[in-house]
Amino acid sequence: MASNIIDSQLFKDLFGNEAMREVFSDRSLIQKWLDVEAALARAEARLGMIPADAAQEITKKAKVENISLSEMKALIEETVHPFVPAIRCLAKICSEEAARYIHWGATTQDIMDTAVVLQVRDAFGLIKDELAQLKDSLAKQVRRYSGLPMAGRTHSQHAVPITLGYKLAVWLDELSRHQDRLEDLEERLLVGQFSGAAGTLASLGERGMEVQEYLMEELGLGVPPISWHTARDRFVEYTMVLSMISGTLHKIANEVVNLQKTELSELEEPFHEGKVGSSTMPHKRNPMISEIVCTLGLLVREIAPTAIASMVHEHERDMRPWATEWEYLPRISIYTHMMLVHTNFIISGLMVHEERMRENMDLLGGLMLSEKMMLVLAERLGRQEAHEVMYKVCIESFEKRIPLAQVLESHSEIASSLSREELEELLRPESYLGLAQEFAQRVLAGVDPKQKRRVS
Repeated sequence: MASNIIDSQLFKDLFGNEAMREVFSDRSLIQKWLDVEAALARAEARLGMIPADAAQEITKKAKVENISLSEMKALIEETVHPFVPAIRCLAKICSEEAARYIHWGATTQDIMDTAVVLQVRDAFGLIKDELAQLKDSLAKQVRRYSGLPMAGRTHSQHAVPITLGYKLAVWLDELSRHQDRLEDLEERLLVGQFSGAAGTLASLGERGMEVQEYLMEELGLGVPPISWHTARDRFVEYTMVLSMISGTLHKIANEVVNLQKTELSELEEPFHEGKVGSSTMPHKRNPMISEIVCTLGLLVREIAPTAIASMVHEHERDMRPWATEWEYLPRISIYTHMMLVHTNFIISGLMVHEERMRENMDLLGGLMLSEKMMLVLAERLGRQEAHEVMYKVCIESFEKRIPLAQVLESHSEIASSLSREELEELLRPESYLGLAQEFAQRVLAGVDPKQKRRVS
């Protein structure tokens, strides 16, 4: 097994996909460094600070295919510096005149931070797209199963009936808020860094802010009001939002695992012939993809404390906490994105066993409708007395395994006002779905009842 599951030739596609891995590959990182250096040269050339020909030469040569990764690795080991080797390698392939102006007025962290923002921007786009696809898949299932009754469960016990569409709509509503969080975060997150050695841009004098503005314009990033060398809240907020998304996806997958249990067998993740549940028990249909989502959820959850801890920097620059981002930002992006991919697969191909749902609602012989019966009796006896009567009736029904209708019929005060047929009708799960379908439709409509505004 590889030292990290993301790089394992055997398991890497369960824990990430190629598109997101490429965003955080060494080649991608180096290209982002070169992109920032080239954009800096162009910005400075626009202001007449370096020759235009030099900027053109730097831009032309700033391609990762022109750089020897093995040479860079050797230089990193020699210099014990993460970025100076990149400057040397770029200078080596540029003309002597152009090489003089590479990295003009910048510092290492400016280039590296801005390059990471460019990587995160690519990752951010993949995550947003996958979340939108998951929402679409979930919305289709909400529409399809809006009226399908199933047992609602609280504290792992049967509560009152709900619909499958209602359950799925709760997930959809939560994902919509995550989508809003991503949109709110985007402007704060995608901000470049260019502030010089200690954040004051003293190296460029009075032209520093102009260079900064032109640089960010070249890269399509926001301009920071001040250096954020030691203010890492943007990446931490990104991490927290991804952690929240992963929490929702973990919950969804865990619910599928639970409802796929043999004793329940109401939902099942997609199955195809050839999918093997066990090396020794051929009958097994294990929810392996859902379990991987849960595994990824645990891994993502462990990243959040590291991100929070990395906010504590000393003075104006501090590599100790800064370097943690190089490790955790790729991981949380790759893991969260893969959770979205897997969950979209599960939801879009979700197998729903309607007959088993109906059987399970009848397991308690009508007890799931005890609240409804209590309310009917409350009209005659008052709410508290009705609760006391139904409490005793329910205990008798449960302990003696007698259908609730039969026990109710044995009570003269109940039997005198309700026939057996009326009791059985009252105890039909389909008759007590409340506003489950209406709530599901409201989520589908995308209406926030508090704000009275459309939400995506």
